[in-house]
Amino acid sequence: ELGWISKVHVNRPAVVRHAERIKRWRTVKGNWQAAWLLKAVTCVDLTTLSGDDTPSNVHRLCFKAKHPIREDLLKALDMHDKGITVGAVCVYPARVTDAVNALKAAGCNIPVASVAAGFPSGQTPLETKLAEIKLAVEYGAREIDIVISRSLVLTGQWEGLYEEIRQCREACGEAHMKTILATGELGSLANVYKASMIAMMAGSDFIKTSTGKEVENATFPVGVVMMRAIREFYWQTGNKVGFKPAGGIRTAKEAITWLMLVKEELGVEWLTPELFRLGASSLLEDIEKQIFYHVTGSYALQHDLAMA
Repeated sequence: ELGWISKVHVNRPAVVRHAERIKRWRTVKGNWQAAWLLKAVTCVDLTTLSGDDTPSNVHRLCFKAKHPIREDLLKALDMHDKGITVGAVCVYPARVTDAVNALKAAGCNIPVASVAAGFPSGQTPLETKLAEIKLAVEYGAREIDIVISRSLVLTGQWEGLYEEIRQCREACGEAHMKTILATGELGSLANVYKASMIAMMAGSDFIKTSTGKEVENATFPVGVVMMRAIREFYWQTGNKVGFKPAGGIRTAKEAITWLMLVKEELGVEWLTPELFRLGASSLLEDIEKQIFYHVTGSYALQHDLAMA
């Protein structure tokens, strides 16, 4: 529906002003903070996307995914029996089998997500992208994080972008598809809004800000624009599409701010792992440190959180 995006105008100064207000929001304290942090944990896609990934460090990641917060800390919060785990484990296609086997051996049902479709640059032929998606699904990935061809956005080829994402959606089969827009490379907030709309029209289950490999990753202005697109799409179609900020989110305070922003823009029903994820590799360490401080009243030493 090109008519949806042909008249898009984003008031950038207003968006930036709103984002500056978001940064100044007061965070929650005490038990409320602990509750929000545990909610954030359940929405984390615990990620390792390094060239030196091995089966052993993927196994370690999967153990942390099942036990994201120390058991004694959860007991102190009376949350030890609530099944607190991360939302998913995210790895490269070559490591999907390792993750699936590790999680199966651990007896948990955490989904494995895999990046695909020429991640992170998107500069591979469509046939190669589709083959990579199909292989990742075949290996056992239940969620696929694809990355779009930024050139299609920058040159205004909206029908081409739609067709690329549609074919990726088809290749995913039963797996959920998160579409990475790489917003830091799209040139304008209007392009971010249009790309978000096209991705949702093509069948994306989630839209995601970044690969984490760009110079600029998840920012609040971009988050506001993408969430407004999600809201508009929901009003027009009745379909709820998830949102995933990723890249550069490292502190517990940032995680809470993103949760508050989602609640503000989309409502409480989006604050579930089915509709909201945080893409992060180091965020969980800071969240566990904050919970440790809340429970014990002292700061964690290096050996206190050895698996962080």
